Amino acid sequence: MKKFFYCLTSLIVLLLFVSSGVVNAQVVFIEGKSLDYPVEGKNGMVVTGQELATRAGLEVLQKGGNAIDAGVTVGFVMAVTLPRAGNIGGGGFMIVHSAKTGETVAIDYREKAPAKAYRDMFLDKDGNADAQLSRYTHLSAGVPGVIAGFAYALEKYGTISLAEALAPAIKYAEEGFVLNENLVKDFHAAEKNLRAFPATEKIFFKADGSFYEPGDLFVQPELAKTLKLIAQEGPKAFYEGAIAELIVKQMEAHGGLMTKEDLANYQPAIREPIHGTYRGFDVFSMCPPSSGGVHIVQILNILEGFDLRYLGHNSAATIHLMAEAMKRAYADRAEYLGDSDFVDVPLKGLTSKAYAAELRNQINRFKATVSSTLKPGNAPKYESDQTTHYSIVDKEGNAVSNTYTINFSFGSGIVVEGAGFLLNNEMDDFSAKPGVPNAYGLVGGDANAVEPNKRMLSSMSPTIVLNNGKVFLVAGSPGGSLIITTTLQVIMNVIDFGMNIQEAVNAPRVHHQWLPDEVRLEKGIGLDTIKLLTEMGHTVVVRDAMGAASSIMVDPKTGMMYGAADRRREGLALGY
Repeated sequence: MKKFFYCLTSLIVLLLFVSSGVVNAQVVFIEGKSLDYPVEGKNGMVVTGQELATRAGLEVLQKGGNAIDAGVTVGFVMAVTLPRAGNIGGGGFMIVHSAKTGETVAIDYREKAPAKAYRDMFLDKDGNADAQLSRYTHLSAGVPGVIAGFAYALEKYGTISLAEALAPAIKYAEEGFVLNENLVKDFHAAEKNLRAFPATEKIFFKADGSFYEPGDLFVQPELAKTLKLIAQEGPKAFYEGAIAELIVKQMEAHGGLMTKEDLANYQPAIREPIHGTYRGFDVFSMCPPSSGGVHIVQILNILEGFDLRYLGHNSAATIHLMAEAMKRAYADRAEYLGDSDFVDVPLKGLTSKAYAAELRNQINRFKATVSSTLKPGNAPKYESDQTTHYSIVDKEGNAVSNTYTINFSFGSGIVVEGAGFLLNNEMDDFSAKPGVPNAYGLVGGDANAVEPNKRMLSSMSPTIVLNNGKVFLVAGSPGGSLIITTTLQVIMNVIDFGMNIQEAVNAPRVHHQWLPDEVRLEKGIGLDTIKLLTEMGHTVVVRDAMGAASSIMVDPKTGMMYGAADRRREGLALGY
């Protein structure tokens, strides 16, 4: 009877929304299930955080390009149309699955510290971490990796030229695009930083200094010129040619450390992704210098020993176990994780089933562990709020999961004069002083200390899940320290709780990162659940939206693709 009541209620609500003509205007939850449904496609699917980028990516697929062609095109378009996060002045990670070879690889185009960087460069005269230095000065910028990473991906796995991939971005930069309300709000929110440097203010405000308004045409001629130069001359234009000269000139004028040699020496790294299994599925995610894949697999390994479906989605019992697993993983993150080219990271130990069993046995199923008493685990010995993510699958079964960033919204706020693009402030992702939290509250240790030419630790977690060797899920998210747990829960919601991909993305989220010792819950989780968690000893904090998980699921029986844009932020899923 109860089941019949909820079905009837769902039908009535759905009919009301259809009759009012606003069925897509909002997400409605009935017993935790969304009345929104994923976008379907048989031949290809593109899900991004920006409408024009999604449309550009889909057009590439429709013209016969593959997922990698579409992925690089999308990344370039977002550098023009989503300047707070999309970029050519930052870096990121791409997981690529090749249907032909069955290979899944990780392309690491994370930024690097300049060769002149040194351990205590962000400490003041009293030895305290100076956030201003690491976030809003020319010292805050790592050597950008986007151009090198995208060019490599295209050359190795794509079918179109770099110039073809850049063409839509050049068009939007040169001819402009119409600003929507969200992007104008971004300009208002970042006003202080966008007005701090003349070259930045010239781009993001009108000639008279006033704000742009929704409906205005936003043209970026300097960025168009930069993108054209890269299309004509390739990555060398950025790392050795005229663009490199503009970057270095800016650094020399403002006390930055990046040199022409730093730019000329930059290369993306091709790595083996972190691989784990969860209830029979193969999970591939990003390896160090990202902590994402390590801890997604670690948390899944811990939770695999519990019958979560029986306990129920977002029940107090399930959230308690998730929080306990999360806090143990983040404690290990603080101790062990860094750039594996510089420090020994116990990857096999941290991601082993045996280690997960040890951590699982520490968990009291009815009482929270106080984080201050929880130290990083004894992992087996060493073996010899502004990012954007997008997911793409093509008709052949190739897939791209890409997450890239300039760190904060609009990065450092510093535009390279004459080149029209923003520089990242990723140097803040190093541990300026081991034990001191960064901007996302994450505590780091010596493994992530500043060193010359080192890649800073990240939480970005582009992820591809395979079922019997074929793409099943493609996921990832922006969100700083929330990225890991957001991506984790999309996977769990599908595998453990049988949700379709839109339901999995829509569902309220949970987060714990060891320190601060609090369980963060999104709005939508019941007061009774919060009361039970509090009685277990958890400090519960209710937050607004966490993450933005642009995701795809492929039906293993039919091959039908289902795309889900995350309604927490602007985004669009399109298939054909």
